[in-house]
Amino acid sequence: MTDHINELGQPIGFPVPDWGPRPWPPRTAMTGHYCRLEPLQPDVHAADLYQAYSEDTTGGNWTYLPYGPFASLADFQAHVETAVQRDDPLFYAIINLKMGVPAGVASYMRIQPAHGVLEVGGIHYAPQLQKTPAATEAMFLLMQRAFDDLGYRRYEWKCDALNASSRQAALRLGFTFEGIFRQAVVYKGRNRDTAWFSIIDTAWPALKMAFMAWLDPGNFNTQGQQRTPLASLVKRAKDKH
Repeated sequence: MTDHINELGQPIGFPVPDWGPRPWPPRTAMTGHYCRLEPLQPDVHAADLYQAYSEDTTGGNWTYLPYGPFASLADFQAHVETAVQRDDPLFYAIINLKMGVPAGVASYMRIQPAHGVLEVGGIHYAPQLQKTPAATEAMFLLMQRAFDDLGYRRYEWKCDALNASSRQAALRLGFTFEGIFRQAVVYKGRNRDTAWFSIIDTAWPALKMAFMAWLDPGNFNTQGQQRTPLASLVKRAKDKH
């Protein structure tokens, strides 16, 4: 329901005063405790990424991506060269600072500056990056830039509705499930029902504090195991919102 009524007695959305288009995300690096995100460059990142992705011997990490796996480095290099020619998606390579090499990518996509909306997508983590602090911090850095630096209002996550691990990751990261778009996409010769998730700007301040608490080096013991799970910190943040 809405508390806002126009002069015709019709319910309308709440005002967004002094709104203007948000800046386009820049091609600049983002650095945290555990990782650095760099604008994806074929000559700099492709060979190391191909090597890291080759650790996925079954190719299962490619199942829900619209491209791949790639039979050779040359094929993957050509894919990366095509990807970086566009501003949307805008891809970043994820450098695990502990390893010192690229181990994944993520992108801003469906960027709508006029409405302050963008999506995080194209996420592909090599096995060595999965379930590490660097993997989570990469998502935090992208959110932080979108909300704090660029002033976006809505941050989206979409995935194949059958991709259980992606749906679980979205919830762990603080996204709110919004529903299923049935028969939304055809890719790799098959149907995709798309699950939609989002974070909005009013939820971000509490979620940001949750991420910062989890990413604090003091939250990990000498073996690198977390003391407090991110899911519990996110739940507290959502309870406040």
